[in-house]
Amino acid sequence: MNSPPLGVALALAGVLALAGLLWWRARLSRREMGLPQGRVVYADMAGWERGAPLYAPRYGLSGKPDYLLRLGPRTIPVEVKPGRVASQPYEADVMQLAAYCLLVEETTGYGPPYGLLRYREQTFRIPYDRRMRSKLAEVLVKMRRDLVRRELHRSHEEPQRCRLCGHREHCGEGM
Repeated sequence: MNSPPLGVALALAGVLALAGLLWWRARLSRREMGLPQGRVVYADMAGWERGAPLYAPRYGLSGKPDYLLRLGPRTIPVEVKPGRVASQPYEADVMQLAAYCLLVEETTGYGPPYGLLRYREQTFRIPYDRRMRSKLAEVLVKMRRDLVRRELHRSHEEPQRCRLCGHREHCGEGM
């Protein structure tokens, strides 16, 4: 039996080394982002083929989570806020993630047990349960009510958020 020419063997070794490097980089990237093992079935982030918005007609709600992970039979939404550093998640971010959980529930027929909120330095596992659904329903009612109001005031309870706001120069209510 003849052995393959040296060039073919070297090319094959190069392909295997490249595949190993790409696999290692994907695992490292996933770990850096705080993503658990699981198959990414949807992404709306740079570098990925962007997914279409999820839509729940019953709630008049649509949105695009950063990722959807398949972990066993469940689909888990992941929202990434790479610029945020906080010991506790912001309430607005939790509600955004809860909305993605609702969208997953409405589009797949199964509610995720939790969603993941990734800040720069840590990942928060946010339970999606009856209490969270109820809280989200209240927020959605308030948001719909506010849509028809002529004057709407922004929250200025967090001075740092106000300082970093992109609308600061146009806001007459800023700190």
